[in-house]
Amino acid sequence: MVNFTALYTKEAEGWYTVEILELPGCVSYGETMEEAQSMIKEAAVGYLEAQKKVWANMKKFFNKETFISSVPVVYEAV
Repeated sequence: MVNFTALYTKEAEGWYTVEILELPGCVSYGETMEEAQSMIKEAAVGYLEAQKKVWANMKKFFNKETFISSVPVVYEAV
């Protein structure tokens, strides 16, 4: 299990949009927060499955072992 950060927005029409901040473009919605949460979980699984296929296809372009890591970046706005 992986925990992601979800941003919920209540729209003027009364429904909720939700996006996973760590997964660009992973967005869903629901009439209630509970429905939106259920829908975004499904969307996140689909997103990750699609990315897994992309990375599997990209492996043929690399000659060395490839690693994915997070990198802490300190940024001070001026």
